[in-house]
Amino acid sequence: MGAGACGGRPLAGAASYGLLALLLVVSAPLGLQAAEPGDGCGHFVTYQDSGTMTSKNYPGTYPNHTVCEKTISVPKGKRLILRLGDLDIESQTCASDYLLFTSSSHQYGPYCGSMTVPKELLLNTSEVTVRFESGSHISGRGFLLTYASSDHPDLITCLERANHYMKTEYSKFCPAGCRDIAGDISGNVVDGYRDTSLLCKAAIHAGIIADELGGQISVHQRKGLSRYEGILANGVLSRDGSLSDKRFLFTSNGCTRSLSLEPDRQIRASSSWQWVNETGGQVHWSPGQARLQDQGPSWASADSSKNHKQREWLEIDLGEKKKITGIRTAGSTQSNFNFYVKSFVMSFKNNNSKWRTYKGIVNNGEKVFQGNSNFRDPVRNNFIPPIVARYVRVVPQTWHQRIALKVELIGCQITQGINVTTVALPLALLALLVAGMGLFAALRKRKKKGSPYGSAKAQKTDCWKQIKYPFARHQSAEFTISYDNEKEMTQKLDLITSDMADYQQPLMIGTGTVTRKGSTFRPMDTEAGEAGPSAEAGSHYDRPLPAGRHEYALPLTNPEPEYATPIVERHLARAHTFSAQSGYRVPGLRPAHKHSLSSGSFSPAAGAGAMSAGYQMPQSPAPADPGYDKPKASSCVTADRADANYQKPQLHPTTGDAYSTPRDCLRPLNQTAMTALL
Repeated sequence: MGAGACGGRPLAGAASYGLLALLLVVSAPLGLQAAEPGDGCGHFVTYQDSGTMTSKNYPGTYPNHTVCEKTISVPKGKRLILRLGDLDIESQTCASDYLLFTSSSHQYGPYCGSMTVPKELLLNTSEVTVRFESGSHISGRGFLLTYASSDHPDLITCLERANHYMKTEYSKFCPAGCRDIAGDISGNVVDGYRDTSLLCKAAIHAGIIADELGGQISVHQRKGLSRYEGILANGVLSRDGSLSDKRFLFTSNGCTRSLSLEPDRQIRASSSWQWVNETGGQVHWSPGQARLQDQGPSWASADSSKNHKQREWLEIDLGEKKKITGIRTAGSTQSNFNFYVKSFVMSFKNNNSKWRTYKGIVNNGEKVFQGNSNFRDPVRNNFIPPIVARYVRVVPQTWHQRIALKVELIGCQITQGINVTTVALPLALLALLVAGMGLFAALRKRKKKGSPYGSAKAQKTDCWKQIKYPFARHQSAEFTISYDNEKEMTQKLDLITSDMADYQQPLMIGTGTVTRKGSTFRPMDTEAGEAGPSAEAGSHYDRPLPAGRHEYALPLTNPEPEYATPIVERHLARAHTFSAQSGYRVPGLRPAHKHSLSSGSFSPAAGAGAMSAGYQMPQSPAPADPGYDKPKASSCVTADRADANYQKPQLHPTTGDAYSTPRDCLRPLNQTAMTALL
């Protein structure tokens, strides 16, 4: 026994050593497992170009001896923006507890303790690795950061509150993943939110953005309310709030009105519940009672068991395709019937199409909406993106005691889009028509375009090659002469004298101010007693002045076509007068003949004896051809040539050559005439 006893001690010692070694072997992997990357990560939501990330247990104390390592990125070509909403790491030396950002070319950090940490980092890359490591510590919340691409420089974190901003209106970008971040909000989308509420969380509650996506929000602040009513919406519970100095609201797209429903025609269900009350009356929970605004019990399904062989549903026909942005649901609304739906999915379709289930954006799976938590209070859920359909179905997933629903759809009419194919073809035809009309008008204008200084034949001569465009005419209202043709149409001309040949047209000028010397009518600024050596003696016309006649000729009153002497208009710079010895000799009347201003000549008198009121008529036999003489195309008529039928006005010797004929036909204009023309 003694030997046995002595021999048992070494065995016991060996056993104890073996047990210790086994404990070390088992505990070693546990220690290594605690330091595995990702074990210290908490809330992490990311989408295409934004996201949110926290340490484990945030905002509680992060665990000891953990590592959180994640790689976040934005689309290539974009720069990455990091914003630290909160950083509370116990270590002061960053030896064992720290937060570090590492890219392919740079390292940012490590950050820890009470050291100064930048609130925002704009990286020169689209990808970065986030590493958070912890050792042994007593306290510390860890970190919360958000990120986005450089397309959103107004990025904020999930912890920003409305009272952090003083502006009455502003716009910010909320990242994805702010719904489940700790923090209270008070109020609702209709009345507004208390200014102490978290901005991004309130935006999710209001249905402005989806938690999976994030997005841009537009905020405007208003005067506060004495009380804020909280409700459950989009998975976020808003609490009742007390008086505050300010509140804020969100700017929405306006598609938030209630869509009217007719219960008898537009709502139907898979089944409905009927029961007999204490008095023997039958109570029917029909689909027509499913409108949220109606008083009384709701719709309830016939089957109350948890294991339905087929899904129950409540279907709504909107009558036409509409844009549906949200839904409000409630339970039975009856205190003695504690029925309500806790979760549901949505299905929709249009005419002659199959039913489709509304899916989530990120995982592309069937999206389950959070329903009611009691029979009384309504709950709102928004559809981002909206549903565009005529028929929708609410399909309950979980419920309390029995399926019971009251619903209200939120949305608006669809703005009719423009059919590009229908509109493009008429627009193209119209454009071709307009182009064709413009081309036709241009060709027609080019064909009719010509010089106003003579006939087409005359323009072909060398005399008129240099004159292509008329001068701009500014017609004088005082000094015009009218020619009455057979159609009683008035033509007004401003003419100036020129030393021209018999067949040359008088040039038309557009000088705004002319002298009245030589006018057929009495000048308004000529005094009766004006006289002088340079003044004209007697009348403007070469005839004796009969007794009792006025010094100035009156306008002709003969209704027949007349051929008056061209009016002399001179510029103010030339204070010249006509000779008293050489007035105008006016051709006689020719009733049956029309005048032509473009031909460059006037018709001669019809015969002898056509003297009228002292005017000398040309003494020449009547031409055989009643038309006008045409200028010769081969040569130019000189200024000294005399014609038997047309007497040229004789200028005063002191009057210089105001207008000379251009080369090959007319002498060049002198400086004074050029001034008058310009």
